[in-house]
Amino acid sequence: MNIIDSSGWLEYFSDGPNADYFIEPLRNTAALIVPVITIYEVFKVVLRESTENNALQAVAAMQKGKVVDLNVRIAMKASKLSLLHNLPMADSTILATAQEHKCVIWTQDADFQNLENVKYFTK
Repeated sequence: MNIIDSSGWLEYFSDGPNADYFIEPLRNTAALIVPVITIYEVFKVVLRESTENNALQAVAAMQKGKVVDLNVRIAMKASKLSLLHNLPMADSTILATAQEHKCVIWTQDADFQNLENVKYFTK
């Protein structure tokens, strides 16, 4: 199972220099978990930098994976992980969701760089 964090989705959608790193897990939608907080972050950035139509298309693409809502168990685990690893709320929520669903996180966010079960690509 895989999670693409927000930085990975944004890199892919903008066809940035690291976009190719994220193609493999994006093609395997059956093994793709999408934390709802990544939808929030990606929609916000695409809306800010482009158009609402492009933001809606990004969300539609993200929904090809299994969208996982934030629940009490994940929220509490994310709080602990945030304190343990000094992570912001969104990153700790993504990490908690990954642990809950036994996922590898694909990212270019340096906050994840030294964590277990992470495929990190330098931006």
